Amino acid sequence: MHEPRRAEAHEAGGGSDESRRLLEAGLNLKPSGRVHAPSSTAPPESASSGAAGEITVADPVFSCRDLSVFYGDKRALKNISVDIGRRQVLAAIGPSGCGKSTFVRCLNRMNDTIPGARVTGTITLDGQDIHDAASDVVRLRARVGMVFQKPNPFPKSIYDNVAYGPRIHGLTRSRADLDEVVCTSLQRAGLWSEVKDRLKALATGLSGGQQQRLCIARTLAVQPEVILMDEPCSALDPIATAHVEDLIDELRESYTIVIVTHSMQQAARVSQRTAYFHLGELIEVGATEQVFGNPQRKLTEDYITGRFG
Repeated sequence: MHEPRRAEAHEAGGGSDESRRLLEAGLNLKPSGRVHAPSSTAPPESASSGAAGEITVADPVFSCRDLSVFYGDKRALKNISVDIGRRQVLAAIGPSGCGKSTFVRCLNRMNDTIPGARVTGTITLDGQDIHDAASDVVRLRARVGMVFQKPNPFPKSIYDNVAYGPRIHGLTRSRADLDEVVCTSLQRAGLWSEVKDRLKALATGLSGGQQQRLCIARTLAVQPEVILMDEPCSALDPIATAHVEDLIDELRESYTIVIVTHSMQQAARVSQRTAYFHLGELIEVGATEQVFGNPQRKLTEDYITGRFG
């Protein structure tokens, strides 16, 4: 692994000295030593949700407006309005129970599987309402794949894990086509060189980090447009985490990625935009270096500087 290099200090005016020191201390460093390029910022914009920062983006993949989620009588999300940009990584941060995982689960209607869950407001994917009666949930979940907190490989071979999605969705016409999809997906997930000689071995025999990359390969095999990641590195060691973070950096060239993370260092390393949630509300969203280096809301500043959370 390369020797880490210090990121340049954020030069935007305003913000606390403490938040600027955090950024200067290395929040922007890739584990491999690479520093991600800063994304362009737009003028701050307000929305009906009251969130500070850049609510809208040009050419969004997802647009959420006045999104609320109820679990029975409990309101887990409150009037969330935010766009998710194409071929960008959006990091959702905030304390436990703030609604960030609930938000991500809305994007491929995973909350539909929870008894008593109710969603209001609108979510559009490429301009189409995902809750429209004509929407195909199975197709939606193929277009919007998900990687969970704990690796969940099927009790099948490595090959069959990756081949499962293309088989059930009828994406290949021959065994040769399927072989190519499996090989390509494992290569894109950075796992091919480690497993190419044991594709028939049980996937459960892989290490935790390998299993998580296998789950990413399984997601890629169905040709998604968006990849959702709910704390994908929380159960991994630092080396495996570095592999996954470098992989995220590569995948964003082709995919939109939304990652939920408790690690602010990870959010700063892998994302171009960051959304801060608190008690079910979206408090602030914008370019990552803006949110970490010059937060517009005191709640955001208090969280990223460790005053609570």
